[in-house]
Amino acid sequence: MTIKLEIEHLAKIYPTGDGVKQIDFYVNEGELVTLLGPSGCGKTTVLRSVGGFIEPTSGTIKINNKEVHHLPPEKRPSAMVFQSYNLWPHMTVYDNLAFSMKLKKVKKKVIQEKVTEVLKLVHLLGMEKKYPSELSGGQQQRIALARALLLEPEVLLLDEPFSALDAKLRHELREELREIQAKRNLTMLFVTHDQEEALSISDKIVVMNNGHIEQIAEPQDVYNTPASLFVAQFIGRMNFVKGKAVNNTIRIGDLTFPFDDAYTGNVTIGVRPEDIQLADNRTSSIDALVDKSMMLGHFAEITLQTKMGSLKMFVDREQMKQIALKSTIPIHLNRFLIFNETGEVLNIIGG
Repeated sequence: MTIKLEIEHLAKIYPTGDGVKQIDFYVNEGELVTLLGPSGCGKTTVLRSVGGFIEPTSGTIKINNKEVHHLPPEKRPSAMVFQSYNLWPHMTVYDNLAFSMKLKKVKKKVIQEKVTEVLKLVHLLGMEKKYPSELSGGQQQRIALARALLLEPEVLLLDEPFSALDAKLRHELREELREIQAKRNLTMLFVTHDQEEALSISDKIVVMNNGHIEQIAEPQDVYNTPASLFVAQFIGRMNFVKGKAVNNTIRIGDLTFPFDDAYTGNVTIGVRPEDIQLADNRTSSIDALVDKSMMLGHFAEITLQTKMGSLKMFVDREQMKQIALKSTIPIHLNRFLIFNETGEVLNIIGG
């Protein structure tokens, strides 16, 4: 595959000492890569460095194998979609979209054709004469995306573009963005702190924490095989229990699990709620008291009290018939991860 965007040894250190350092990753042509992490982790600093809105302290940024980190934003083959839309309120939708092409002296007929094409792409054909104040938040964001697409960028940068919208609209626009990306074979670098958003739209996720990269992987790998305790805590729901590794076993209270590793010391066991299952006669089991039940659509979240401590378990609607509140049920940990004291993954047991 052709590498479209390459970032090497990027660092941006602010006077406070905060910032990012040793950022290395690439985006292939036609790929959507997401920078994911909590607020303040540095993901927007990386995105704005690519766009030319922040000058890096060191490192290189290449688009189509050409260094661009010394160029101003308008000279880079990239375009950015911001969270705040940044539409001109005194201009109609048509004029907002046509503005940059008018500056370049593009013929009026060509401008009309391109505006019509891009409005059709974002499902807003017929909105040309409206002003931004007459549009909903979702419509304004579609226009902001359309404006960026008209620049025909080599790399499209998106800075939490859906975070101001309600959950249903966010979901719809994520699907539309993926549809547009497929039609145009767009290369995108997307920033979000929403793990569900990252898992649903990304070809690859760059998980950031405190100014550095924790893991780069496809969504299913980030979820199933997190590279660190931080990634496991940040991505999805997971139960965490403290234990100790001694003599090739993991001990949690008076419970013991086999552990094929020479490591000795305190550990953290992480298990996804969906990896806790009702035990049958063929599996070893742990007694669990059903404390609470919360219906979440097609499945339920069950809170269990066990010798390991409190655990959350997901069950489908059919299984709910077998589980009564305050009853004791046998459970089995189908798959769990073991982390050492510094947060590194020691082993993945089962599954």
